[in-house]
Amino acid sequence: MKHLLKYLKDYKKESILGPLFKLLEASFELMVPLLVAMIIDTGIPNQDTNYIIKLCILMIILGIVGLICAITAQYFAAKAAVGFGTKLRYALFSHLQQLSFTEIDQIGTSTMITRMTSDINQVQSGVNLVLRLFLRSPFVVFGAMILAFTIDVKAALVFVIIIPLLLLVVFGIMMINIPMFKKVQQSLDIVLRKTRENLTGVRVIRAFCMETSEKEEFQSSNDELTRIQLFAGKISALMNPITYVIINLGIIALIWVGAIRVDLGIISQGAVVALVSYMSQILTELIKMANLIVSITKSLACANRIQSVFEITSSQEMVKNDKEETIEIEENEPQLQFNHVSLTYSQAGEESLSDIHFSVHKGETIGIIGGTGSGKTSLVHLIPRFYDATKGNILFHGKDITTIDMNWLRKKVAVVMQKSVLFHGTIRDNIRFGTEEATDEDIYEALDIAMAREIVDKKEKGLDEVIHQGGKNLSGGQRQRLAIARALVRKPEILILDDSSSALDYATDAKLRFAINHMENKPTVFIVSQRTTSIQHADNIIVLDDGKIVGMGKHEELLERCSVYQEIYYSQFPKKESVLETTSKEKNSKEKNFKEESWKGNDLEGNHRRKEGQYEK
Repeated sequence: MKHLLKYLKDYKKESILGPLFKLLEASFELMVPLLVAMIIDTGIPNQDTNYIIKLCILMIILGIVGLICAITAQYFAAKAAVGFGTKLRYALFSHLQQLSFTEIDQIGTSTMITRMTSDINQVQSGVNLVLRLFLRSPFVVFGAMILAFTIDVKAALVFVIIIPLLLLVVFGIMMINIPMFKKVQQSLDIVLRKTRENLTGVRVIRAFCMETSEKEEFQSSNDELTRIQLFAGKISALMNPITYVIINLGIIALIWVGAIRVDLGIISQGAVVALVSYMSQILTELIKMANLIVSITKSLACANRIQSVFEITSSQEMVKNDKEETIEIEENEPQLQFNHVSLTYSQAGEESLSDIHFSVHKGETIGIIGGTGSGKTSLVHLIPRFYDATKGNILFHGKDITTIDMNWLRKKVAVVMQKSVLFHGTIRDNIRFGTEEATDEDIYEALDIAMAREIVDKKEKGLDEVIHQGGKNLSGGQRQRLAIARALVRKPEILILDDSSSALDYATDAKLRFAINHMENKPTVFIVSQRTTSIQHADNIIVLDDGKIVGMGKHEELLERCSVYQEIYYSQFPKKESVLETTSKEKNSKEKNFKEESWKGNDLEGNHRRKEGQYEK
């Protein structure tokens, strides 16, 4: 928690004034039992009405001033807590944005959402309660005990016994509850993950009739969360009854001792009433403190979880140059080079890519094909440094990409992912996500190249048409074309199409590739596809199998000598030789059958004629 307190530094004034006004309110509250004692001991025995009225008016004034102090304290505490939560949330979001894909994969989406929402809200609530009550409650407890000693030392010894017992109960329950609430939050992570998976994949679940099993899994996770929460809640629930029992025993002891001392004439009746009032105040404040401790316990558990995310550092070395990155391009120099590159994902047992070695010149089109899990996406993700190679290096215009400013590098590379992600907002906003400086003319140019102009033209509001989160109001092909337009609008040097035309028909796919190849400033294009038609006209085709390059060259070359490419190609198109042979055999078979039938027919006719001649003879 202490590492997170730096986000309160801009609210020092509020953090001081909030508790200060609370202490003023507590001071006025501590004066009330003394005024009541004065009324009982002086005003009522002497029947001095004016004296009683004056003290009552004074108590009302103290109450009003205390209320003003409480409202002021609440304002400053809320301002500091909300400001703290805002800064912490922004800092956590910024930190997550700086992490590489490796760390994001390890943390998990549901965990990040829980940290950003539930955990930060809990910590923010804890800060608010601390500023309001953390000093006030102990101040009232010990202030009441000190004032009780000023009234009567022997009667106040009851406070000396009661208060440590109460503190023992409060802090004992707190120590038990801290680890319990940590387990509660971990179980909540699991429930949130299951909820997110079910909402995201609801169509798949229904398509495979898996509703019952998913409900059972969710019920199991939910029951586990409920069990832990109930156990933690039962321990927390012990606090109030135990504290009430202890405090009521204290009041009984106080009245008993006080009655004896009043009978002996040592103290007055008003003093006993004041002592009981102080004991009641202590009870109230300790109950508040108990609830405060429970809230602080939860907040500390959540703060530790948030801090654990802050302690995760990116595995990628970030290079930032104050000046604009410039790379001198030599003629005939490869634009991109993979030098014996290998990639092993974190906590993976085997390499996902092994000894990848090739070079690409500016303006070339590179096709990447292979079976499922062959490493196609892993390869293209290395170019914009979504992941860093574990072996070898990648050169961009002769310079190692790990030594280049990452933001500059990613501005040169545009990636269209396998899953087309669109954000809630207008079509214009989604396309300008590629570059904020894009004009409507640039947007329409990108839409034309991506074969997406018709999508906008058919919409009533054109570019101002609102797209739902994830593009739910668009078809799969429309989402893919808009995602391609978003990448093209930034006019990248390298364009990566990671199986991003799978939802397009063959004609639209061909038009798209033709338009990209005839762009004014044609980028270097990497096309990852399962369709051989999408890559067969590429300048170079890379065939992957189990993370290794098993073939490289043009379509005709690979069709002759690469068995993996042949298998993929002929699974999509029948082998021409086989078709010709089959057709020839069928033709020959038909001709043979025809001749046989003709011969049989002629033979029968000849026999018939011969018989007729014999009859004539």
